[in-house]
Amino acid sequence: MWFTEYSQSRIGKITPAGVITEFSLPPEAAHPDGITAGPDGNLWFAGETAIGRMTISGVVDAFTVPTPDSHPEAIVTGPDGNLWFTEYFGDQIGRVTPAGVITEFAIPSPNSMPVGIIVGPDGALWFCEHGADRIGRMTTDGVVTNEYPAPTPRSWPSHIAVGPDGNLWFTENRGNNVARMTLDGSVTEFPLPTPAAGPAEIVPAADGSLWFTEFNVSQLGQITLEGVVTEFPIPTARGKPQGMAARSGGRTLWFCEVGGRQLGTVRP
Repeated sequence: MWFTEYSQSRIGKITPAGVITEFSLPPEAAHPDGITAGPDGNLWFAGETAIGRMTISGVVDAFTVPTPDSHPEAIVTGPDGNLWFTEYFGDQIGRVTPAGVITEFAIPSPNSMPVGIIVGPDGALWFCEHGADRIGRMTTDGVVTNEYPAPTPRSWPSHIAVGPDGNLWFTENRGNNVARMTLDGSVTEFPLPTPAAGPAEIVPAADGSLWFTEFNVSQLGQITLEGVVTEFPIPTARGKPQGMAARSGGRTLWFCEVGGRQLGTVRP
């Protein structure tokens, strides 16, 4: 598994046995955030001012984002063979080709602050609008076709995933909910048992549920497709889990502890 170290400007690799290797980044690719496997066999990541491309041996190229101070955050490989990323302060979605050519597309809602981005079951890009309390849909032509509001005001949609049921599931960081949304924009919210838990990343697991991190209270959560939530404290009391990813078809989930400076695993 590969992960980013924002404050240290490094990319890390961890084996299933827990052996960690770190790669320092050049200044032009500093402060990496989201990371994904690219269509070219390289790792692609969102740096503070650039999109980075790194080989598995640690060779890095950086491609400067045209809009200054836009703060790229999340990144995903699109169905068109390009990489797509969010620009948190730029209110834009960016597209970068494997050759490093970047194009930016504006989001209609002002102060949208886009964060998590995925490929939906319909082949479109779906993303969370942290500042506008909406879920956006964009085609691979760069056209925003819809922006669906979250029912709870100031809920801060944060991360999004495709569930085993074919619906979209997203976390509401301030709303303290996990929400399920159909492709036509119908949203159902499920409150979390722990107040102010700060739900963040969410991923589907092999057991047919979805798992998510609770940053504020150092817990992991599991939600069934019917909306039943179970929470599990992580061993490190102030670990503050944030990022999460699945391997082996969701049989093992990996998570990053921002407070604990550790990586953890959970097996559903």
